Amino acid sequence: MAVRAAKYEVSKFEKNKSIKLPIFKTPRKLSRTDPATRQLCEFRMEHPKPIGVLTTSSGKLVEIRESIALNSDVFSNQYHIDVLTHADAERIPERVVHAKGTAAFGYFEVTNDVSQYTKADLFNGVGKKTPIVVRFSTFAQNLGGSDLAREVKGMSVKFYTNEGNFDLLALSFPVFFHRDPNDFPHFFHALKRNPKTNLFDFTSRWDFILKKPETLHGILWLLSDYGIPNGYRKMDAFPVHTFEINNKKGDRYFVKFNFRTEQGVENLPSDVAEALSARDPDFYTRDLYNAIENKNYPTWKLEMDVMTLEKIKQLDYNPFEVTRLWKKGTYYTVPIGRLVLDRNPDNFFRVAEQSAFNPGNLVPGIPGPLDTLYKSRRFSYRDTQDYRLGVNHNRITVNTPLHWKVYNRDGKPPVRDNMKDAPNYYPNSFNGPVPYVDPARPKERLKVFDVNAVDLDQAAYFYNYYLRDDEKARLINNTVPTLVPISPYLQRRVIRLLTLTNPNLGRAVEDKLLDALEKPPLPSLPVLDVPKPKYENSNPYKP
Repeated sequence: MAVRAAKYEVSKFEKNKSIKLPIFKTPRKLSRTDPATRQLCEFRMEHPKPIGVLTTSSGKLVEIRESIALNSDVFSNQYHIDVLTHADAERIPERVVHAKGTAAFGYFEVTNDVSQYTKADLFNGVGKKTPIVVRFSTFAQNLGGSDLAREVKGMSVKFYTNEGNFDLLALSFPVFFHRDPNDFPHFFHALKRNPKTNLFDFTSRWDFILKKPETLHGILWLLSDYGIPNGYRKMDAFPVHTFEINNKKGDRYFVKFNFRTEQGVENLPSDVAEALSARDPDFYTRDLYNAIENKNYPTWKLEMDVMTLEKIKQLDYNPFEVTRLWKKGTYYTVPIGRLVLDRNPDNFFRVAEQSAFNPGNLVPGIPGPLDTLYKSRRFSYRDTQDYRLGVNHNRITVNTPLHWKVYNRDGKPPVRDNMKDAPNYYPNSFNGPVPYVDPARPKERLKVFDVNAVDLDQAAYFYNYYLRDDEKARLINNTVPTLVPISPYLQRRVIRLLTLTNPNLGRAVEDKLLDALEKPPLPSLPVLDVPKPKYENSNPYKP
């Protein structure tokens, strides 16, 4: 039917010679659109002929009549069974947090000699390049959510080193929201969807914050301009923990790693972010992809704030506390190298979705953090990857280290060579893999004790000294809409907590809230006339 109709239309045009049919040709350069939009057209230009004969997953060649299941015995059509049953099982469990994200490949280059601080191979040798994969993400959004939601963003980096994979899991804020690992499941439950309404719920969020006021410091970062960066390329990232490192002599230092964007830090005001999200909820993903395809490679400087063991003992605060910043004057900063992203994945699922990061993936010379939250995370991340991807998730291509010799066998694929015919137990007398001795490993153990005391001085410092007046005003404006829908009881408690942090902050939020409550509520289905945002490449909010 479709073919006959097409022939009829052509014959009608042929009768009228005055009508000229348009001639469609594939242009040599598709410059009118961005690289992400051009992807399929560019694939066709790279492959002017089909890339091969269609097969089933078992390799059986598919005859053209098998590509249509109509008027056939569908149960004997192996192609039909193959595509249908695979589609039934093509999804894997969504990440509990940081579900929505994207990824890119690149390299890390050492630019400064840091051998006096760490013997880690990837950080030693100026000019040395280490391949990496980076996954960017947003915290609470589901897979189909918006990149532009006001949330902490993630930047997880996997270094493929000669000593094993080294994973640095960083956030767009330099502080975390809590320090007790027991709080994490309850924290993300409060920030995720209400179990009855399946909606994000400001009541549960503020209730948790009020029950755990040490979260306020991170919440103020979230409600400030830093809560919505202008894309993943234009944000700094921080692994938040204090890491122990050591050199070849066994001397130990304590550092905080920082990724500093060379694109310049830029943030978006709420109204601009809302307008962009309405047009393109994948704004961050598209921006990163297009920048790399256009060879405008995103770069970050990796540096570390350093303390000595002697300095640690003299401090009047806990430097391992993840909800606070280090005090100025108690540390010095050392540059390490430069991170460059120069290649997009050829398949999103096999890289961004199957990538597995674990803060417990460390290398010699970086024994890692000592705080309780970190110790819990190094177990929890391994457990969640086992559930999501299977016990052999480190044998998936994107997660496979450069070298590995293990006694782990079998389990759900992929198993790769499954260690072939080597012994499967240790110790053994038959030359299976053996451990090594690290003479530089520090012999003394350092024990860190945490406290449950709540201290609002860090939240007060952030508001009083970190933010400018215009940034404070926007923080207040961003806070009020989150308080309007919650109960008066919780509103009063939030005002009290903010007043204890800074009297002016509490008073300003209270005044704005009262004004907002006097306005009539919006209709249930509002029709929004969103103006086109005036976008500037420069950052008007950068201090």
